[in-house]
Amino acid sequence: MFPILIFIYFSLVSRDNQTRQIQDAVSNVEKHFGELCQIFAGYVRKTARLRDKADLLVNEIYAYAATETPNLKVGLKNFADEFSRLQDYRQAEVERLEAKVVEPLKSYGTIVKLKRDDLKATLTAKNREAKQLSQLEKTRQRNPSDRHVIAESELQRASLDATRTTRQLEETIDNFEKQKIKDIKNIFSEFITIEMLFHGKALEIYTAAYQNIQNIDENEDLEVFRSSLYPPDYQSRLDIVRANSKSPLQRTGSSKSSLRMLQFFK
Repeated sequence: MFPILIFIYFSLVSRDNQTRQIQDAVSNVEKHFGELCQIFAGYVRKTARLRDKADLLVNEIYAYAATETPNLKVGLKNFADEFSRLQDYRQAEVERLEAKVVEPLKSYGTIVKLKRDDLKATLTAKNREAKQLSQLEKTRQRNPSDRHVIAESELQRASLDATRTTRQLEETIDNFEKQKIKDIKNIFSEFITIEMLFHGKALEIYTAAYQNIQNIDENEDLEVFRSSLYPPDYQSRLDIVRANSKSPLQRTGSSKSSLRMLQFFK
């Protein structure tokens, strides 16, 4: 039975190393997925705050446009319309990021907990095997044959149990690793797709908004502004003032001319 004990001992050491590697892999996912989840969640919150600030900006542009000259009013209103439309796409971006990026990362908290439960079961079986091996060594030292045989039998049962549990853990952790890689690919692909869709639409909307601003006729609005500085009958009044503001010499010359004309017709 001694070779069997050596085999069990080395199997125990091998499973111990394997379990430690699996623990490290699970802890690594727990750490980095948790960090990624927090950072992506912060990214989404800041994007939502940017949307809120943009809404305030739109309202202020509408308020200002209402006070301005016709062309500027239309240009600013059209710009605000486009910018407001962009915020609808930003809202969709926020919702998609939350659903396709943050939530899948958050779900790994539960997944990691389940893997730790599997590890705990494996460690329990391994510890039971190690305990049986230690008891067998003590029994062998005392050398009672009947107790020796019982201890070896219990050790074999514990070893089989540990081997079975370890194989189940290997299968579970293999599926975990496979799913983790697939999920990481999906999460980052979704993130890139969502951002590309938003920024592509943003470029289209900003182009239209830019054109609306460029279409504002400065000269026409300037004429409107200048006209607004004077009352509607300003020009007729100006003509009257000019007529009444001739110099005394001009008025004297005009009177003499009128007198000559009267004398001529007498």
